[in-house]
Amino acid sequence: MLYDEGSRDLVLHMKHADALAGVPVMARWMQRAGADMLGNADFLVPVPLHWRRLLHRRYNQSAELARALAQQSRVKALPDGLKRTRATPTQGGLSRQQRRENVRDAFSVKDRYRARINEAKIVLIDDVMTTGATLEACAAALLNAGAAQVDALTLARADRNTPLS
Repeated sequence: MLYDEGSRDLVLHMKHADALAGVPVMARWMQRAGADMLGNADFLVPVPLHWRRLLHRRYNQSAELARALAQQSRVKALPDGLKRTRATPTQGGLSRQQRRENVRDAFSVKDRYRARINEAKIVLIDDVMTTGATLEACAAALLNAGAAQVDALTLARADRNTPLS
């Protein structure tokens, strides 16, 4: 879906207000939109949160979407396949270039998943894509670990013509 005034509250409630009841429906939307890439995927890998943010939030919304999508699509999820190697400030309010710099080298594949990731077709899962900087940094980590292909599937996409928030 387009991330705008009509969808923002839905996404933010899922992300920050423990409103996870809608995750299975959101995963169905994602499954429909990403059917082609899911049909060729070996694994779903969510964008990770830093452990401090995860402790504060209590769950990773992208991992919840990946789990639900795995159940529906029968593509195995690796909910902790990637790790955030350093805490990064929130991307809100940053320019496109600042967002890229903020997440550069901030992700790596967990050692225990390296053999599975090698030569695998991965679908990265995230809640919202704004500039793609986070997905790009995660994809780089997966490709550096030997992934054969990395695609991205998100619940919402910000309009490229709308100023960053």
